[in-house]
Amino acid sequence: MKAKLEDVAKLAGVSPTTVSRMMNNRGYVSEATKTKVRSAMEELNYFPNDIARSLFNKRTNLIGLILPTTANPFFGELTFHIENLCAAHGLKVLLCNSLNRIDKEEQYAEMLMRNQVDGIIVGTHNRGILNYKRANLAVVAIDRYLSETIPVVSSDNYEGGRLATQRLIDRGCRYILHFNGPAELETPAQLRRQAFEDIMQQQGLPHDTYEMELPLDREDQLAVIRRALDEHPEVDGIFASNDMIAASVIYEAGNRGMSIPDDLKVVGYDGTAVTSSLMPQLTTIRQPIEAIANTAITMLLREIEGEFDDTARQIVLPVELYEGTTA
Repeated sequence: MKAKLEDVAKLAGVSPTTVSRMMNNRGYVSEATKTKVRSAMEELNYFPNDIARSLFNKRTNLIGLILPTTANPFFGELTFHIENLCAAHGLKVLLCNSLNRIDKEEQYAEMLMRNQVDGIIVGTHNRGILNYKRANLAVVAIDRYLSETIPVVSSDNYEGGRLATQRLIDRGCRYILHFNGPAELETPAQLRRQAFEDIMQQQGLPHDTYEMELPLDREDQLAVIRRALDEHPEVDGIFASNDMIAASVIYEAGNRGMSIPDDLKVVGYDGTAVTSSLMPQLTTIRQPIEAIANTAITMLLREIEGEFDDTARQIVLPVELYEGTTA
């Protein structure tokens, strides 16, 4: 039979109230008493009821995390850092993969609220989900605009786009293509495209931007890349809005007998640990993923505690160019 709090109190020789005070860190309990209670808990294999404790403390210590997919290296690494940081704060994470479907995101948002999470970190594309606007829910977005009232943490997307484009130009490229997600998505990542087009226009160089309806799907990536290379055989440089697209470009270039970087130079974006391990040759823009996670958690905790400063609605963190051999 499962042990109860009263069983722990009896074995430790103290009152149930004393056991409760110790577990909830309320009131004074001597070290000697704490030792007896811990020994009793261990002997009985007793674990505190987190639901009951949350009712007592008015906090569940649960954080919801909604992302498109952790199969993507950027979101996988982001999840790793968020989970580690939450654990350090005594928080548990409920992870939701929305696959960028608004119906799944709505279902997950409702599920998280039913579980009375203390806050939600959102990294999905879908804007206008009314549940996020509820005043009693702390929400922070990562590289996404969800509403005018929800704070956003992102890397410096415009500077990243500028660095990538300038790198290709400095390496001698004169006809550059850019691969990005749908233009209608209202995200800070669109600044990568804006920077690319601004720099190319300033330099008076021909260029084209190709949109991918499903930028995280490899088959969709390859279909768009093949069409772009067929339509522009003169292309000599490509700026991909994430490293997985860059990898697909390199794959298709190899199928066509194109040499990287002699025939085609490629710059990616993200610079995750996985990419660095599998494609150390890739020239890319490195996002400060751990810093993004840390900033998002810090902002969320401030919101939860009611200490959020309304002026800090967007935090932009610096990026850097990693110089590989693909460009």
